Amino acid sequence: MKKMISAITMVLAVSVLSPVTGSANVGINEKFGLPIAVYGANLSDAEKDSVAKSLEVTGEVEEIEVTGQDLIKYIKDGDSRARMYSSAKITRQDEGKGMVVEIVTPDNITQVTTEMYANAMLTAGIKDATVEVAAPKPVTGHSALVGIYKAYEVNGGEELDPERTDVANDELGVATEIADSGVDEAKVSELLTEIKKDIAEQKPESREEVEKIVEEQIIKLQIELSPEDRQLLVDLMDRIRSLDIDFSQWSNELNDLSKTIEDKIGTVVNDDGFWQSVKNFFNKLIDGIRSLVS
Repeated sequence: MKKMISAITMVLAVSVLSPVTGSANVGINEKFGLPIAVYGANLSDAEKDSVAKSLEVTGEVEEIEVTGQDLIKYIKDGDSRARMYSSAKITRQDEGKGMVVEIVTPDNITQVTTEMYANAMLTAGIKDATVEVAAPKPVTGHSALVGIYKAYEVNGGEELDPERTDVANDELGVATEIADSGVDEAKVSELLTEIKKDIAEQKPESREEVEKIVEEQIIKLQIELSPEDRQLLVDLMDRIRSLDIDFSQWSNELNDLSKTIEDKIGTVVNDDGFWQSVKNFFNKLIDGIRSLVS
């Protein structure tokens, strides 16, 4: 049941952070220019076409490429020879619109979740944007973040702080590392969000205070971490503490993100009709298997 809840939670996360359809078409936002599709440099022509189709790159969309040289611009000690496949489309929005993230090829982004992207982008200084991520084959999804950085700058002419983009990349790495150790992806994102909220609200002045916040949230969320993962998490959050961030504004953004996800998850977990439909589905599945082997 725990695994079932986790799987459904991740499906819901996509819908929580997915664009709302049906709004009036106001045309091109002349303040930010055209939406930008950014393709991984190692895509073949056929793979690029596949990604463009997934991202619905039609009509008025600017197209650019993200390379290993971009990676070393945004990430300290980055490898310029890194393979870049995951791609993205970003549309800047007016202030206050918030951030919307959707993975449009969920089977091909194997490690990074929508919440992980959203958290990392907030750390990097990205806000008020709609972001769609895609890949033509199974990849971890890490390189899409570099493409998002590049497209965000091109889209609005606003330079991101390289220290923040580097920390955001570390955050994505720590998130996937903890998830790989057996912690549910949704729990990882919740842990990162809650720790960052506490940092924004409490404004710790020392590593020891950061470590206390981390330990309190680990206990509160009942998450088991190895000493190595705890160390990674404290190191990351101590770096975040030292960033040049308007924590008052950041706190509001994190609160909005966590509340939306919690509300959506709570609605499903407490929906008896939903769980009955899940039970019926698996009963039919088991009956079908029995009929095949009988």
